[in-house]
Amino acid sequence: MHETSFESIPTHRWSFRSLAILLFAWLILQMGGLFSPGLLDDVDSVYIEIARQMLLRHDFVTPYIDGIRFFDKPPLMYWMAAASMQLFGIHDWAARVPLALAVLALILSVYSLGIKLFATLSPSANPDRAGFYAALALATSIGPYLYTRFFIPDILLCLWMTLAVHLFLIAMDRLQPSTLSPRIGPGEFGRSRSAQPKSPLIPCLAFAAVMAANVLTKGLIGLVFPIAFVLLYLTITRQIRLLTKLHLLPSAGVFLALAAPWHILATLRNPAIPLPTGLGLPATGGWAWFYLYNEHIARFLSKRIPHDYGQTPVWLFLLYLILWFMPWATFLPSALRFLLPQLSHRSALTANTRPAVLSLTLWTAVVVGFFTVSARQEYYSLPALPALTLFTGAVLAMADVAHAAKIRRSLLRWHLVVLLPLTTLVATVCAYFAIHARRPRPGTDLATLLTANSQVYNLSLSHLFDLTGAAMGLFRGPLTLVALSMVGMGIGSYLLRRKGMTYTANIALAIGMTTTLVAAHAGLARFYPILGSESLAVAINRVQCVAPCTTNPRAGLILIDGELTSGSSLIFYTGQQVHLVNGRVNGPWYGSFWPDAPAIFETESTLRQLWSGPTRIFLFTYDPAARMLDLAPFAPVHILASAGGKTILTNR
Repeated sequence: MHETSFESIPTHRWSFRSLAILLFAWLILQMGGLFSPGLLDDVDSVYIEIARQMLLRHDFVTPYIDGIRFFDKPPLMYWMAAASMQLFGIHDWAARVPLALAVLALILSVYSLGIKLFATLSPSANPDRAGFYAALALATSIGPYLYTRFFIPDILLCLWMTLAVHLFLIAMDRLQPSTLSPRIGPGEFGRSRSAQPKSPLIPCLAFAAVMAANVLTKGLIGLVFPIAFVLLYLTITRQIRLLTKLHLLPSAGVFLALAAPWHILATLRNPAIPLPTGLGLPATGGWAWFYLYNEHIARFLSKRIPHDYGQTPVWLFLLYLILWFMPWATFLPSALRFLLPQLSHRSALTANTRPAVLSLTLWTAVVVGFFTVSARQEYYSLPALPALTLFTGAVLAMADVAHAAKIRRSLLRWHLVVLLPLTTLVATVCAYFAIHARRPRPGTDLATLLTANSQVYNLSLSHLFDLTGAAMGLFRGPLTLVALSMVGMGIGSYLLRRKGMTYTANIALAIGMTTTLVAAHAGLARFYPILGSESLAVAINRVQCVAPCTTNPRAGLILIDGELTSGSSLIFYTGQQVHLVNGRVNGPWYGSFWPDAPAIFETESTLRQLWSGPTRIFLFTYDPAARMLDLAPFAPVHILASAGGKTILTNR
């Protein structure tokens, strides 16, 4: 294969067929899931309710939840959801649209970067093949799908990191060859010394804009990842002197112009106030202390106040990284085997493969290395997934070349020893429960068929551990679909790969995984009563005075028995402020110290007073029996609605 360059690969090599397949997969998996199920209690509904309150308050600087300042996260996700709800109306699906569009942008970004990095490894008639496989793997992997079922910013970090790497490589391409290190050579970034160089100014400014978006998405980590990548890349390639060629001053200006205003306004509008003693807090603190120190430095050191999140062990964190990349992680060992040696100057497929492999290696190392030494949750590894998909896309594209028999044998062997047994096991278990699980009686509450494992409820997928054999009867349809798709992914794709039909085998694997994820979505919809409270909010709305309520502003007071996240979707679906019984903890805790915080925190004593008073009370609780015994002496107790182990009690 001849030497080529990143810059010399034209964008018209994009394939209409590849784009159509990627768009179809995105439409099924992302747009198809916009309208169901409802918002989940916890961060999903909390973040979207913050966006709704931004619209109502016309305040896009200070986030509020239930009338209380909320400083945990930067505002870009809120702004996106608020803009969509302003355009389409206050609906849960409207708030989800920006996240779905971000996934599409990510898929196309990975596709484009894959062409830039590895077009010369693909069949000459299909130079987009590596990018296509990488984007298809990302679209149909477990992690990117699961962590777009609720409204969290981590998939956006994948997008910003992908764009940042791409823009940096474009900037490096545009530097004059005479400034490059002799170890790299003029063909490495692919411009002859006689060619007229282009200015790297535009990609550098775009890199700064992407970094600002990253910071406004999830804080200072948006600086750490791209800057660490750039510095490591330039250091390892002995080109650190090129920093002066990357237009640092105008780039810094763009970054500050985009990222600084919100930070400045948030500081000014939320200055330090006196804080209570004995809680581990400083004497005074405002937005700056909580967001810049507590949410970043203290969280990194696992000393955040309050400590309301889980900590995943390093070994499990790395195992999750592979799980989120399944089923395509099956081929990652082959990718590393055939691509990592390109880091050595004694072995190279093409001149530009070495910087491509180095880029993906550093990208993965920066993300995984950072969270290995810091506080971590199970999905924090997601920003490394685009790099892994590009590794895998490259080796799958190499297998399509006629003379790549050795690579095809390696992929086939890993399919045989990993994917085939795994899919067979999953298919067998799913088929067993689909056939043997008893169908519950109509109207059975799923919560009565589950166990409770509250010790792991601070993990994002913790409720999966509550499933029992008895509960499987409610999931017979999705289980059947998963069993059939696993057969296609395992045996079907293997037979196609064995016959040398590598492209068809990969498409079959993607189809099987798409079917599996559709079944997972159907299962999530059936599991929703456990995770969200939309039906309970609908029951409240049917009987109470819905805003605007002019006759009695306290008619229909809603109380949550416990912390806000146990029933936070009630706020969005009722459009009303809720009160919390013994719930001054976690999310609204810090904001509750502000003088303008509403009096929403109730005690056992005030609950009983409200229950016996003239206002109609709706009490959301997980323990209706105990609450009925406690409140019956003060006023009648009626059950309004129950679902998912949660009950609405009312005194009228």
